[in-house]
Amino acid sequence: MSKSASRPFSPAVEDYLKVVYKLQQSGESVSTNALAKKMKTSAAAASKMFKALADMKLIEHTPYYGAKLTPAGEKVALEVIRHHRLLELYLHQALGYGWDEVDAEAEKLEHHISEEFEDRIDHLLDYPTLDPHGDPIPTRDGTIEPPRGTSLAHAEPGENVVVLRVQDHDPSVLRFLAEMGVQLKGHITILEKQPFNGPLTLRIAEKEVTLGRELAGHIFVESRETIEVGMGGAAWK
Repeated sequence: MSKSASRPFSPAVEDYLKVVYKLQQSGESVSTNALAKKMKTSAAAASKMFKALADMKLIEHTPYYGAKLTPAGEKVALEVIRHHRLLELYLHQALGYGWDEVDAEAEKLEHHISEEFEDRIDHLLDYPTLDPHGDPIPTRDGTIEPPRGTSLAHAEPGENVVVLRVQDHDPSVLRFLAEMGVQLKGHITILEKQPFNGPLTLRIAEKEVTLGRELAGHIFVESRETIEVGMGGAAWK
């Protein structure tokens, strides 16, 4: 990675590559329509960018079968994601932004910081591995740990779980979950689960709350017992 603030690709190219990466990781087909929806643009515009990215050897695109990143495209995507998640954490820890505010701010800045600035943030934050929502931060050399946790929507009554990750796509969802007491490393006990995709009754921060199955799908957890065994218990008390 260059130490220069100048970047070889435009912000639009980086944004598309980032979205392709995230679609791949979620298991979704990276089609023109899927990309257009995520980028909030037309299918024609997404198709044009697909061709441009393929010409730059950043994706492999097979008509009717979708696209996948080449190693070069994945490297660019992970660099942008690293910038974004480091910026989110810096905004959260150093500047006091809420976890519902950092995504939009980082989106504005991620294409414009130099690698030196990235390194200084990394050092200042003591080389973090997770962003404020629990998503892994790619390393400087472009490797990334798989996201941890399973959906709270799949938990069963009687389980005691720890929050590892919360999806950050919608600030209003993050604000609502925070108001309910949801936070990273926070404990949740599943008290009741209604059938036919009904809501969950939970104990969060000593309060009993009801959470719809869709919102529960934004929260990713792991058994408290499993984590305490793996971490020796100290980090989760």
